[in-house]
Amino acid sequence: MFPWNLFPFNKDMKDTLQKLKPEEIDKYVQDIISKVMPNNMRDMMNPMEMFNGFGSSQAAPQAASSAGMLSSSAFETHDYVYVRIPIKDEEWIKKLRLYHTTNQLIVEHIPQQEDKHTITLPAIVKKKGASANYKDGILEVKIPKNIDMQFSQIDVMEIL
Repeated sequence: MFPWNLFPFNKDMKDTLQKLKPEEIDKYVQDIISKVMPNNMRDMMNPMEMFNGFGSSQAAPQAASSAGMLSSSAFETHDYVYVRIPIKDEEWIKKLRLYHTTNQLIVEHIPQQEDKHTITLPAIVKKKGASANYKDGILEVKIPKNIDMQFSQIDVMEIL
């Protein structure tokens, strides 16, 4: 239990905090963040976008441009790396090709035959054991993580 009695909060403050609605708390947090962030940072991002990744371990989806970029989201669990790709046309499933390296997923032939998309994975993965499933317009690729515990020491030389 947090020792509230050590802080200069009175009983009225405690009651006020308990009566706040989630929307009021959200507005208050947004207001504080916008006051704290420098002006040049406010132009670059919405303060609430900073909190998008805290609810889950999911990475932010990669942006899809009008030049044929493939939108996707990649995230990791304790044992696997997952990549989810929205598929707009079910015919894409028949013609796409999936490959992966230790840190990238390569998707070829969608939407056009000559297209190639590279998705950076959030962790190192194993060579074998990957699977892909298509359901409800989403292609989900599941690849087992590789825990690399090999360390190489680097000598630091002092230059005078």
